[in-house]
Amino acid sequence: MTAPNPATPADILEATRLTREGRLAEATALLQRLLLRGGRPTPDGTAPPGAARRDAADAPPTLRRPPRIIDVEPETGQATDAAWRAGGGAGVPPPPAGGMAGMPRPPMPEVLRGFLEQAKRSGLEPGLSGEARRAPWGAPDPLPDGARFVTATFAGAAGSRPYKLYIPSTYRGQPVPLVVMLHGCTQSPDDFAAGTRMNTLAEEHVLLVAYPAQTPSANPQRCWNWFNPEDQRRDCGEPSLIAGITREVMREHAVDPRRVYVAGLSAGGAAAAIMGAAYPDLYAAVGVHSGLACGAASDLPSAFTAMRQGGAAAGRPNGMPAAGGPTVLVPTIVFHADEDTTVHPSNGNLVLAQAAAAAAGTGLRVTVERGQVPGGHAYSRTLHADAGGRALLEHWVVHGGGHAWSGGSPTGSYTDPRGPDASREMLRFFLGHTHPAMPQPD
Repeated sequence: MTAPNPATPADILEATRLTREGRLAEATALLQRLLLRGGRPTPDGTAPPGAARRDAADAPPTLRRPPRIIDVEPETGQATDAAWRAGGGAGVPPPPAGGMAGMPRPPMPEVLRGFLEQAKRSGLEPGLSGEARRAPWGAPDPLPDGARFVTATFAGAAGSRPYKLYIPSTYRGQPVPLVVMLHGCTQSPDDFAAGTRMNTLAEEHVLLVAYPAQTPSANPQRCWNWFNPEDQRRDCGEPSLIAGITREVMREHAVDPRRVYVAGLSAGGAAAAIMGAAYPDLYAAVGVHSGLACGAASDLPSAFTAMRQGGAAAGRPNGMPAAGGPTVLVPTIVFHADEDTTVHPSNGNLVLAQAAAAAAGTGLRVTVERGQVPGGHAYSRTLHADAGGRALLEHWVVHGGGHAWSGGSPTGSYTDPRGPDASREMLRFFLGHTHPAMPQPD
């Protein structure tokens, strides 16, 4: 005979959320408390008597002492580190959130697998607000008739990365723009596409969207390694792979080389800033959401500092010419919320300052506009325009927002539907810029 499972749907959601975020020590502690109420959950939703007493002894050694896993608390955007809290900090300030550290994860105990299976059967998935939903988190929207969302892999000297490419139903082989979207930590191409709704905009504007995917082998939290010097240079590391994906799509599809753009969120935003600095000959414009400037950090400790209080980004990104920094202004649009506790808002200012360094002395005119999303956040929009009135730099500050894609869909992770629509505004900004050095397609 088996005892009833003591876990409630809320218990399942919380344990599942913690597990999916890699916070296995915390998930295990939660389950151990639940087990004291009735027994070990199994995949069929039952628990044999006495299982609670065996759980601690059966736990792998890596779970008896909390692992050092750094991640983001979705509800608050605050840094969490189970080992740091359990040890009282050991005189060291807590590291910031976002999974940037890439620490290894311990093996998942069977007790957590049982809860995940139960959550799948019940249709419950964790969302940003922690509430139950019946739709899978980050599932792609149904494709319109004739559209394709294909998977491919690019391999180069620095390794390989998978990616997904959205080809809209409106594409007929004519040269079209290409947007490269770099996801944040713990995200995937499907999740990022769902949250940003960029595929929907691709249908409207007839463009291709590529979503490079970071692999767990490169970073266990699937973060782009923006803080490693070898991943900040042209033709090295991850920048060479992202550029390789971009060029592969351009070779295999009709892409207008004057209209190729790159954007990203958080670690992906930092990677997008690197791509704009390292490949000004490839990308016509850059979008950085809740990210950091190229060169804001050179190792993990300086990454923590940059995320916590803003990075002292070098005027000259790694791998760029030594004569004073960027020589080409790459039009850049930045979104950052002023209550982001994961990546300090001052990093948005540094992204703009770095992009503007190439325009020093050109007399860009600065104007500030303010607005309010009905029922949502207020925002400030700062434009840096040339003599002809064309904005070369834009900085959107979302007032009261956190570490999430502004105006995104709740079907994806790390989105804030109450903010201005970052996807639509970025695409509007992108399509207003063509690469001056690229020839017009035939």
